[in-house]
Amino acid sequence: MAADEVRKVVEASFRIERARLVAGLARMVRDVDRAEELAQEALLIALAEWPRSGVPDKPGAWLMAAAKRRAIDGMRRERMVERKHAEIARELDEEDTSAEAIEAAIDDDLGDELLGLIFTACHPMISREARAALTLRLIGGLTTAEIARAFLSSEPTIAQRIVRAKKAIGRAGLAFEVPRGADRVERLASVLEVIYLIFNEGYAATAGDDLVRPALCDEARRLGRILAGLMPDEPEVHGLVALMEFQASRLPARVGPDGALVPLPEQNRSRWDQLLIRRGFAALTRATALGGAEGPYALQAALAACHARARRAEETDWLQIAGLYDRLGEVLSSPVVELNRAIAHSMAFGPEVGLRLLEVIEGEARLRDYAPLRAARGDFLFRAGRREQARAQFEEAARLTRNARERAFLLARAQSCVAKPG
Repeated sequence: MAADEVRKVVEASFRIERARLVAGLARMVRDVDRAEELAQEALLIALAEWPRSGVPDKPGAWLMAAAKRRAIDGMRRERMVERKHAEIARELDEEDTSAEAIEAAIDDDLGDELLGLIFTACHPMISREARAALTLRLIGGLTTAEIARAFLSSEPTIAQRIVRAKKAIGRAGLAFEVPRGADRVERLASVLEVIYLIFNEGYAATAGDDLVRPALCDEARRLGRILAGLMPDEPEVHGLVALMEFQASRLPARVGPDGALVPLPEQNRSRWDQLLIRRGFAALTRATALGGAEGPYALQAALAACHARARRAEETDWLQIAGLYDRLGEVLSSPVVELNRAIAHSMAFGPEVGLRLLEVIEGEARLRDYAPLRAARGDFLFRAGRREQARAQFEEAARLTRNARERAFLLARAQSCVAKPG
């Protein structure tokens, strides 16, 4: 195999194995930064050795063995200053660090190690923004620059968030392991929230010139599938996977050729990705079979499934969607859920019903400067024939949004209110 081909194999193997390497090494050395360094050192060793020795049968095991040996050497160079380091190094030195032995160890506890890293990166004591950045860095393997571009932030800001999160983990002395009992339930909710936060930033960008960032959606879906594989009996994990698959299926139709937003009722449903829709139904069926039909993510997935079943917008079962939102509101108390419930009821029972439901929540502090609330009211007023009032709402929504494409869409809707009916 030519040298450049071997290099491509090395780099591809590292991309695939990176999260597993960092997870196992972090659990061993109890230091995220050092684990990342060791993984990178293993990559450099492979780039030097594989062109001479050939690509090993088990690249992941080879990389892990190289990283563990480097960890031992590092501890020896530091002369075992701390007793704990001496004990760890002695234990590791006594182990068989052949590729075969490492592979067996990975098979034994890989799930726990990778899960432990995910749960640590998403610890509730870390801010939501820092959790998302750290998860993308450690599990997704994205660079600081890539994360900064994804969230339209500066590299120093993202780097600072990641550094602060790592320091917080170190200060708290967190074990890189999956919590149990009530702690696990609490932490799982945090993990799912972070993954969905990443997905939503890709599906509906909060700022910038692009409406969607598909790569971010893809990364969140990948993280969800990893979690589902590691926690196959957790219904809400499958519920989240289902929700993301359904929503991602619409991405090809969500933006027009000119980059403008195409609202759901106007989308060309033949462009929806049917493979993702089938995956969504499979994950939702799994969540339901595990008794999780009433979980918040499973309910949201069931809502998305209603749209997926409708071949045309006119066939959408808004009565069922309104009922699902009633159930979702009982398990997930949120002003945003209530806003979406109002939209569903306006479609099922008429715009005046939607307007009455908006009156109940418009005083919520979280919705005071929330562009979607103004846009929803504008739509209800437009459908009720109150066009001048609708125009004012669309213009206010356009003023509030930070996304350039969404602003253009809302201003176009405001302009449509000026035209005479018919």
